Amino acid sequence: MRSLMRIRVLLLLGASTLFAADERQLALALRAQTDFDRVELGVHPQVVETSACIQSQAAVIAVTPRAELSLLHFRKGYCEVVEATLTRRAADFLEAAGDFDKSIAAWPDAIGRTTDNAPQPVSSGLRILAAISRLEPDPMAAAQKEKQEIAASVERPACPTSVMSMTLCQSMVAVGREWLGWFALDQDDFIEAGRQFSSAPQSAWAQWSAGRKAYRDRNYQEASARYLAAVRFWSIQNRQEGPLAARLEPQPNMGQAWMQLGGAQVLAGQPAEAVPSLDAAIKADPTLARAIYYRARAEELVGRNEASIADYNLASRTAFANAKDLMSGEAHLYRGISLLRRKDFSHAEDEFASALNFGIPEELRHDAEAWRYMAAVAGGACGSSRRMLEDSLAYASPFFPKQEARSVAASCPLSGGSAPVSGALQ
Repeated sequence: MRSLMRIRVLLLLGASTLFAADERQLALALRAQTDFDRVELGVHPQVVETSACIQSQAAVIAVTPRAELSLLHFRKGYCEVVEATLTRRAADFLEAAGDFDKSIAAWPDAIGRTTDNAPQPVSSGLRILAAISRLEPDPMAAAQKEKQEIAASVERPACPTSVMSMTLCQSMVAVGREWLGWFALDQDDFIEAGRQFSSAPQSAWAQWSAGRKAYRDRNYQEASARYLAAVRFWSIQNRQEGPLAARLEPQPNMGQAWMQLGGAQVLAGQPAEAVPSLDAAIKADPTLARAIYYRARAEELVGRNEASIADYNLASRTAFANAKDLMSGEAHLYRGISLLRRKDFSHAEDEFASALNFGIPEELRHDAEAWRYMAAVAGGACGSSRRMLEDSLAYASPFFPKQEARSVAASCPLSGGSAPVSGALQ
């Protein structure tokens, strides 16, 4: 009898202990759910909220059966990636990627199989979140694995609602398309970029892609209009606000974006509009010597000659400051233009020769050659120098003043003695 009573007491104590354990687990689960909802539904979640969410998900994960881990690791990864968009720390993005990977690994236990015993497909949104979280710290060093993972998720989208809402999953598929378009643009593949951006033709990246294609086709007015639409949107966008999908879109380099807009405006015959665009480029990235050069060209075209010469000098100093071992053909090019504009043709020609000898970017090489021949002809070296100047115009970029060069050449005889033609120069 005593033995039976003891067993009953032990069973009651055990039930009480299990009930207490269930209560603790329920409290952890409710806290985790509340913290997650605060981040997911919040308009402007802050680090204090994301950190609380991460900690509460970790606490409940420690006492949760495997069948529920996919959902909890997704929620932890979600809060981690939101926090990463606030801190921009690479480690935070990689933490999020790790939890999304764990959610994917636990997926079969959580979701089970279809009626024909086939495994349920992993959410495309979850796979894209994992890939983008690894991409964000350094997109330019993107591994082929991440690109392939995003491509597979986008081309065959699956959005079961087991761990995330249909809306979030579909928005992540759209972001995945933007990343694939961004990769295509990096390879100058405008056909593939256009295909990926076609589902959102008015988006900033779609506008930018169309501008890049128009620029390649030398339709500079179209390019500048498209670039402007994209840059205006990016300038007012706050990546630390809004839904997660918007936070994870490919991030533009605003210095480069303003510079490309300003360059297109110069070539579209809009130099006055180009100057403030290039001001914005230089403000965003003061190391952009090319942007200062473009601004100098724009200032020339609007008649601000002294400001233009000052900018050629500034472009040269900037290029030198950012050159390895002070060896910069680009810097010598800009200094040469400054000297030519001051009609110091002999020293200008020397600078252009140095530009060609000190690692000038390939896209500037033909321009440096044309500037060198123009300095020689402007200094009175006619004959073969004039022929070389005229021949070089076929290869010079649109930023080189070809009409001015033709005027300089026309003032110099093809044969015979030298003839100074400085009056043809601005």
